[in-house]
Amino acid sequence: MEVQKTHTTDGTGTTLSYYYDYIDAQFYFELALVFIGVIGTAGNALVLYALVASKQHKKQALIVNQNVLDLFASFFIVVVFILKLCNIHLSGVLGYWLCIIIFSDYFVWVGTNASIFNLAIITVDRYLKVVHPVWSRKYLRLRVICCAMLSAWLSSILYNTAMVLNTSGVRNGHCIGFFLYDAKWKEIIATTFYVTVYYLLILAVFIFCYGRILVALRRQARAMAAHSGPPSSTGQTQSRQIQANVTKTMILVSALYAACWLPGMLYLNILYIFNLTWFDASYYYGCMVVAFLYSAANPFIYATKFDAVRKVLIDMIPCKKNRIQPAEGGGTGRVELA
Repeated sequence: MEVQKTHTTDGTGTTLSYYYDYIDAQFYFELALVFIGVIGTAGNALVLYALVASKQHKKQALIVNQNVLDLFASFFIVVVFILKLCNIHLSGVLGYWLCIIIFSDYFVWVGTNASIFNLAIITVDRYLKVVHPVWSRKYLRLRVICCAMLSAWLSSILYNTAMVLNTSGVRNGHCIGFFLYDAKWKEIIATTFYVTVYYLLILAVFIFCYGRILVALRRQARAMAAHSGPPSSTGQTQSRQIQANVTKTMILVSALYAACWLPGMLYLNILYIFNLTWFDASYYYGCMVVAFLYSAANPFIYATKFDAVRKVLIDMIPCKKNRIQPAEGGGTGRVELA
C-alpha cells in the first residue's frame, strides 16, 4: 500500500504524519507478530500443562502465574494483529470502543505489563527464600502469594485502562493506541514514568536480588565444603538443588527480559520522546517484535532448565519407541525406553 506522507493535523491539532509513515512496513511486521504470538501461545500452554502435570503448580504458584500472563499476552497478540491485518475501517461509537478495547493492543499490554510486574515479584520471592529463609517460611504464606499475584493483574489493568482512555482514539478510520497526547509535557511524563517503573526499577530489583542470591549460594557452598560432620539429609539436599535450579531459571528469564526490552525502551521511549531522533515506523515495529519475543522465548527456558517441566515434556514426545528385551529362560522381560 502506497500512501503519500503528509504532515496534516486533525481537528484537535494532533499530528498524524507518524501513522502514514508506518503503513508500508506494518503488514510484514504484523505477520511476524502473529507468528510470534502463535509460538508463544503454544509454548506457554505446554509449559503450563507440564507444571500442572508435574504437580508444581502448588509449589511454584508465582511461576504458574507468570506463564498464565505470558499465555494471555501471546494469545491476544495473535487475535489483535490478525484483526489488524484485515484493515477494518473504524467509525462511530462502535469503532471507538473497538479501538479502545481491541485495536489499541489494550489486552496485549495488560498481560505484558502484568508479566513484568510478576517477574519482579518472583525475583523478590527468590531473594527472601534464599537469603532470608527463616523469615520467608514464617511470613510467605499462600495468602500472601495470592495477594502478590492479584496485585500484578490489578496494577496492570488500572494503569493500562487509564492510559488507553486518555491517549487512544480513531483518526481517519484507523485506531491510534497509546499515542494521542494533547500536550508534549504529558507525553514526556507518561513515558518517563513507564521507563522508570517498568524497566529501570525492574532492572534494579533484578541486580540487587540476584546479586545477593548468588553471594548467599556461594557462601552456603563454601560452608558445606568446609563442614566436617555428617552430610545433610537427602531431603535437604534435594530442596537446595530445587531452589538453585529455580533461581538459575529465573535469572535467565530476567536477563531475557532486559535484553528484549532494551531496544524499545531506548528508541521509542527515550530517543523519540526527547527528539533525539525521528520516529521511524520500521524501527518501532522492529523493537516491538524483539520485545514480544520475550513472551514467546520464555517457555523454551522453562523447558530446558526447569527439571520438573523438562521431564513432563520429554515424556510427551511421541517418537519414543518401546524396546522389549527377552528375559533369561524365555518369556518377556522388562520394557526399556529407547
